[in-house]
Amino acid sequence: MGGYTVGVLVQANFGGVLQIAGTPIGQLLNKYTFRDRILQDVDGSCMIVVVTDAPVDARNLERMAKRAIMGMAQTGGIASNGSGDYAIAVSVAPENLIDENTDKYQPALLHNDDMSGLFMATIEATAEAIWNSLFAAETTSGNGRTVEAIDKDKVVELIKTAQQTVDLKPTYPLGKN
Repeated sequence: MGGYTVGVLVQANFGGVLQIAGTPIGQLLNKYTFRDRILQDVDGSCMIVVVTDAPVDARNLERMAKRAIMGMAQTGGIASNGSGDYAIAVSVAPENLIDENTDKYQPALLHNDDMSGLFMATIEATAEAIWNSLFAAETTSGNGRTVEAIDKDKVVELIKTAQQTVDLKPTYPLGKN
């Protein structure tokens, strides 16, 4: 809507029931944190960094960071008891860089009414960053424990099957914010 970019970097280490494109992947793969014991403690933290080139102030950056947590929830993350999830947001708007040759700082700021597109972009970019991290992960072993990488082919198959049974047309126009 304003031609701005929102990028998200995520360190994903949390529990929940994985969802991708509305498909309950964790449940369908029978791999989720509550499978064996409901409400078990799942430690881990999800750290989210949101960066935008939109000219927004500290208040609206805080609001964007809160929306990043909504993106994590969209993936099935639950911010469990032992989790220390957090998000930060920064703006790198070129028009707001401080010019030390002047004695005044006059930032350009978007109106609050223009923030909704950035909020949506933050939610979507956060979810995508988490899903991308899962698809890039490899099986890892250490300290007598092995964590298997997600079966990418199986996940794609499950999503395709779900899309054939449900009308998943977007309710809003897709495109660059």
